[in-house]
Amino acid sequence: MQLYIVRHGIAIDREAPKCPADPERFLTEEGKEKTRQVAQGLAALGVVPDLFLSSPYKRATETAEIFAEELEYSKQKIRRTDLLLPGGEATMLFRELAKDKDSASVFLFGHAPQLDDVIATALGFKHQITSLKKAGVALVELKRVSPPSGELVWLATPKLLRKAGK
Repeated sequence: MQLYIVRHGIAIDREAPKCPADPERFLTEEGKEKTRQVAQGLAALGVVPDLFLSSPYKRATETAEIFAEELEYSKQKIRRTDLLLPGGEATMLFRELAKDKDSASVFLFGHAPQLDDVIATALGFKHQITSLKKAGVALVELKRVSPPSGELVWLATPKLLRKAGK
């Protein structure tokens, strides 16, 4: 299984006067545009998704929807899971992913630092070894889904992927 791990794009600042409650924080216009460019970069690489799983928080869902548009994946097929919420348990996420073992290319959309925990768990580490930027993407190839055993194929900054899409 190829696991594309995507941190949500740039969202409204928590300190902004009109910032809603955390679950409702949304992508800024800049965040939407940069996220679209990152998704176009992945599309230029020929990535074909089988499954999208997203945190139910608005900024993660919006990021997933932008990727769905660019990668020609139906927005209606995006599955929301509490296992991708901040503080989610990575081992539980991999147990859930094992139910979709026929999916060869899976996208996860969520939050830092939880996604860095997912990467570490997939690679057999007990502590984080990465720090995904907003709209950053990591590709982990899983040899076994649960318990996870995989290798980090690449980790790309948003800037690098935006350039790939041009």
